[in-house]
Amino acid sequence: MDDEVMTARRRGAMTGGTPPRRSRGRLADEVYDTLLGQLMSLRIEPGSRVTIDVLARELGVSQTPIRDALNRMEAEGLVVRVPHAGYRIPPQITRQRFEDMLEVRLLLEPAAARRSAERASSKQVAGLRRMLEEMAELEGGGDGLMAYGAFGLRDAAFHDLVALSAENQVIREALARLHTHVHLFRLLHDTQVTHLAMAEHEEVLAAIAARDPDAAAYAMRRHILLSGERFRRLFDEVKGSDGMTVKA
Repeated sequence: MDDEVMTARRRGAMTGGTPPRRSRGRLADEVYDTLLGQLMSLRIEPGSRVTIDVLARELGVSQTPIRDALNRMEAEGLVVRVPHAGYRIPPQITRQRFEDMLEVRLLLEPAAARRSAERASSKQVAGLRRMLEEMAELEGGGDGLMAYGAFGLRDAAFHDLVALSAENQVIREALARLHTHVHLFRLLHDTQVTHLAMAEHEEVLAAIAARDPDAAAYAMRRHILLSGERFRRLFDEVKGSDGMTVKA
């Protein structure tokens, strides 16, 4: 898949309504972005059932792009197919899954930020800056859960752009498969999360723009650790072990 198309899909998530007439592939992409945005904003609740015919009516499209989008989400672990019953949204991630994802991110993302400081083009640095500007607009927009979900999508796109500019496709693909930001932003609607993440992203970008590999790696590691602390507190309220959801 073309890198710019992948990033554009993450940036261009719809918030609802009837998509304009498009080709099958383009329409499926738009449906995917819509469903992903609703999942992250908790309009589609963890553990709930989703069916193709209901989604087709709600979004005003045929079943074909709905099916294509759900098949893609199933391959990425975002939905689970239930035989003869449609699809189900997985429960919130467990504490162990969270810690495992954090460990992998600490191994990969500082390295990606280091390489980005060494290899990013001026155009890519400008793209990272535009992404932060979009996130800042969403942060101050006050549009509730949907704005929060859109912020999460752009948070994911920012990290993806860092990995892209690092020119290491293996790292980028590994991080994309985790869908870390999707899972984390589903945990809680908390404006503090967006506010603090913005400041930390600024530090990462400043180091990359300054072509300082050590500072970029340090800023990214610090961001991941601080983000981990913000989300880790949620698991202190978990009732039990695997499969239990987090109390908001």
